[in-house]
Amino acid sequence: MNKVRDRQTREVRSRLAFKAVRTWNTNVRSTEFDYTLPNELVAQFPTQERDQSRLLVLRRSNGDSDHRRFVDLLEYLRPGDALVMNDSRVIPARVRGIKTTTGGKVEILLVEENGVNDWWAMLRPGKRSPQGTRIVLVDHDGEPGAVQATIAEKNVEGLCRLNFTGAANILSMLESMGEVPLPPYISRNATTSCNDRERYQTVYARPAGSVAAPTAGLHFTERMLDEIRARGVHVCFATLHVGLGTFAPVKADKVSDHVMHEERFCLDAPTAKVINEAKDSGNRIIAVGTTTVRVLESIASGGDGHLKPCDGRTRLFIRPPFRFKVVGALLTNFHLPRSTLLMLVSAFATPGETGGRDLVLRAYGEAIAKRYRFYSYGDAMLIL
Repeated sequence: MNKVRDRQTREVRSRLAFKAVRTWNTNVRSTEFDYTLPNELVAQFPTQERDQSRLLVLRRSNGDSDHRRFVDLLEYLRPGDALVMNDSRVIPARVRGIKTTTGGKVEILLVEENGVNDWWAMLRPGKRSPQGTRIVLVDHDGEPGAVQATIAEKNVEGLCRLNFTGAANILSMLESMGEVPLPPYISRNATTSCNDRERYQTVYARPAGSVAAPTAGLHFTERMLDEIRARGVHVCFATLHVGLGTFAPVKADKVSDHVMHEERFCLDAPTAKVINEAKDSGNRIIAVGTTTVRVLESIASGGDGHLKPCDGRTRLFIRPPFRFKVVGALLTNFHLPRSTLLMLVSAFATPGETGGRDLVLRAYGEAIAKRYRFYSYGDAMLIL
């Protein structure tokens, strides 16, 4: 009789816990992922050397943290671990042009390729550029060339669909006329310079397609990767072409009302094999960056956690509570308030539960007090 009663009590508690989680998931506000960051802690430049960044190590089991250098990451890796990185290459996605009718200047940020010379883009100014507007693109010296863009349509999200003429493929022209699409919080004096074409790119970047860097990988050097491999850690790659889905702010009051943009991803057979074998052997899958997490968990969704090679698109919005099927540790940067990235990290801090936000924001407060550098060119965080 007591065993039956205990089982019934556990079932009731389980239902109540599930109901509480579901209610929290529905009603949580985006403002609950807010925090205040001093402007001087927004990194405007990369460190002199990639691996000179700082590293905050957060342990989920007890909330303790260590403050190290990024090169100390090697001490936290074990033989047999699989370190999975996003190898997407950032394209020089920001181009400039002049309207053929008024001569007004236009800034274009290419967001997603629909097909050859057919792109969704953000325009500034956009509201004063109606459908049918033609724009002549200019080179780095401001001289107009043969390439033109025509606004074919606009969508409800404020993006413009551009059709390009004057080039076989606009992608091939971006090196001569495009600029590195640095995020808006990086604002430098015009007289300062930085080799962003190299530094806003991981050393292992391969397929081109991202409009923002998978920034957790910016800290690695080739030498450090060689040292990691020498320790028996499997270094492998997935691809997610970073677009608005990763960096678009959560404008909805309720987190559950936010809709992610689609982003393209690819996981090849060799990487899937390495990850599956590591999991089967009881070793950790360590994701480098939130974009890598989204690839692996998107593919694992609805399955048993084993991965198959896959090309596809994802709208997966990871937020508390979320049960991770693949990723066992996460290397990431420090993220903007109210961002989907901060919500993903909060979900990872307490998988399947809702307390991760408090744990992460407490760690962020510690990082602020110790003057860590934040955002794309900032320092890193390892969650174990």
